[in-house]
Amino acid sequence: MKLQDWGLTAEDIKALAGKYMIDTYERFDFVCVTARGMYLYDEKGDAYLDFYGGIAVNSTGNCNEKVVAAVKDQVEDVIHTFNYPYTIPQVLLAQKICETIGMDKIFFQSTGTEANEAMIKMARKFGVEKYGPHKYHIITAKNSFHGRTYGSLAATGQPDNACQKGFKPMLPGFSYADFNDLESFKSQISENTIAIMVEPVQGEGGVNPASLEFMRGLRKLCDDNGLLLLLDEIQTGWCRTGKVMAFMNYDIKPDIVSMAKAMGGGMPISAICATEEAAKAFTIGSHGTTYGGNPVCCAAALAQINQLLDKKLAQNAEGTGNYLMNKLKDLPHIKEVRGMGLLVGVEFDAPFGKAIKHGCLDRKLLVTLIGNSVIRMVPPLIATKEHCYKAYEILKEAVEEAYR
Repeated sequence: MKLQDWGLTAEDIKALAGKYMIDTYERFDFVCVTARGMYLYDEKGDAYLDFYGGIAVNSTGNCNEKVVAAVKDQVEDVIHTFNYPYTIPQVLLAQKICETIGMDKIFFQSTGTEANEAMIKMARKFGVEKYGPHKYHIITAKNSFHGRTYGSLAATGQPDNACQKGFKPMLPGFSYADFNDLESFKSQISENTIAIMVEPVQGEGGVNPASLEFMRGLRKLCDDNGLLLLLDEIQTGWCRTGKVMAFMNYDIKPDIVSMAKAMGGGMPISAICATEEAAKAFTIGSHGTTYGGNPVCCAAALAQINQLLDKKLAQNAEGTGNYLMNKLKDLPHIKEVRGMGLLVGVEFDAPFGKAIKHGCLDRKLLVTLIGNSVIRMVPPLIATKEHCYKAYEILKEAVEEAYR
């Protein structure tokens, strides 16, 4: 429905939000009324080039037609049941995911942080049941981000970050090692350790990709010490990094992997996939969810994943992402361009990130800001080189303005 259908103006919506909503976001100053493909449209009909993609969610484009159709079809049959009866889209989605990424078992949740909570719980229960109550410790990376609920927040290796400030004490049982430093992780292993948990690319940490040697080294380190390797692919999963899952770039396989964002095409769904052995930790009554595996969300996810695979969007992410990163190196005042596929970060040599972000917004380009100096771009994976060049031109103008 449009604003006029409600008898409201854009200013009415902003005023109502200010009056009734708890404000934890720095809002863009427009009302998004429609979204299609690579663009969001405001109340005036102005188009915004979408290089944040719902934060890596809308990977097949905003309001992908196949996803929309799947949702419409499913809501006419079953909207929600809970997880006692079988539902067709849930089971077919489980099969599709496990067979596509080479994992044995899956458990559905609704959000990324819930998936990471489930992964932490499975690892701890696995350790306790196999070795005893002392096996609960999990090593994560400094500068990581795993979510905002207490388990995933404690796993987040940013103790001085705003996301932890005011919420301590954190859940015990975690320690932090230096990302891309195998020896640092090795030094954290104790008799209590059961798992190592990392992101293949640190997104909220500033877009830091793991090296090949590091990821393969972690897999061997876990094998040598009887530990589980947990990969947080909430943001990197489902074609974002040039492969279906980011772990495929390293020719390794995790014991448990979490996923969300891109898998649902805009609908709230997440999951963990595990090996047969690790999955044994979850038995009847040991974990649960009301909305996880909701049939409408599963129908959307099945359509989304089919679109990602059928359109070969992993390959497009790799090729277009390489073009974008090479082009961004021509920007003035950059310290580094880094990323993998179409998960791209540009670090500038001064803390002008906020001014650059808003300069892009003024020019109808949507990007996100990490810290004070890193601009992150996670556009839909249907992005072309032409879209990337347009984003580069806008970003260049915004940078030049910010540094004046």
